[in-house]
Amino acid sequence: MNSEYLQAVIRQVLVDDLGLILPHEHLFTDLRGPHVPDYAQADPDHVVRVMKPFLQQAEQAGVTALVECSTVGVGRNIPVLQCLAEQTSIHLIAPTGVYRDAYVPKSLKEMSIAELAENWIGDIEIGMDGTGIRAGFIKLAVSDDGITPLEARNLQAAVIASQRTGVVIASHTIGGRLFQDEIEILGSKGMDLQRFIWVHANSEKDKRKHLEAARLGVFVEFDAIGADWQSQEELLDFTLALIEAGFSDHILLSHDAGWYQPGSPGGSPEAGIRGFTDLVTEFIPKLHSLGVSENEVEIITQKNPARAFAIFKGA
Repeated sequence: MNSEYLQAVIRQVLVDDLGLILPHEHLFTDLRGPHVPDYAQADPDHVVRVMKPFLQQAEQAGVTALVECSTVGVGRNIPVLQCLAEQTSIHLIAPTGVYRDAYVPKSLKEMSIAELAENWIGDIEIGMDGTGIRAGFIKLAVSDDGITPLEARNLQAAVIASQRTGVVIASHTIGGRLFQDEIEILGSKGMDLQRFIWVHANSEKDKRKHLEAARLGVFVEFDAIGADWQSQEELLDFTLALIEAGFSDHILLSHDAGWYQPGSPGGSPEAGIRGFTDLVTEFIPKLHSLGVSENEVEIITQKNPARAFAIFKGA
């Protein structure tokens, strides 16, 4: 018998056991980068005290799984995530991979494509940072002004790791031009674009670019739900355009919210911690008011993220 599952921090979770999934959030993030002396360090108990109320609110809103997108270079801390996972019924999914060029740790810079791929395969199949906790996906990022040679290497290594393990690649990509550049690199290595997520697709204002991505099989992620810097009417417009074009099954919705910030007073970023419930309390009701059916909402918020992050395993 075959089954599909998501690899969460605590255990593997069958897709059929999940409901609403948030595909892009942050619980513990250090944007200072890996070069500061106390990078990604914090008392796990304090992190739990700060972040647990936000997880409880998400639980009450019906969230069953949350994808933590703070990868290597921007604060990935597996012991902290384990502590948080033990305090919530929400299944937390952690990444391997690395952030954009300026945040790549020295230890990863000199690796070849093959060496980096093997490093990430180990994270997925064995465990991260000397633990037995496995990564559930690969998170990358490219620089806003163009893909650097180091980032191109990262993309090529990710293709190898994805093909070997079955996990999805999610890449922070600002704008359609960068997305097209990524697709060229991925395509040249034989990447199955159905295993790729265009993170921050809402940064591209041309809806035709979203449609082109969906036609390629890519998951198009609008991940600024509830953000005060993003027009929510624009996000609704982007979402409706893909639904009306017949691509409900390629949309992902999330908040890109959170998070505990090491080095900040009380662990809170300057703008404060943003929670994980606006999708349920604000955005979905607006979709319904615009004629989007409950079935389509279920496809977008449950089936699509489950399919995106699912790993297929024969038993």
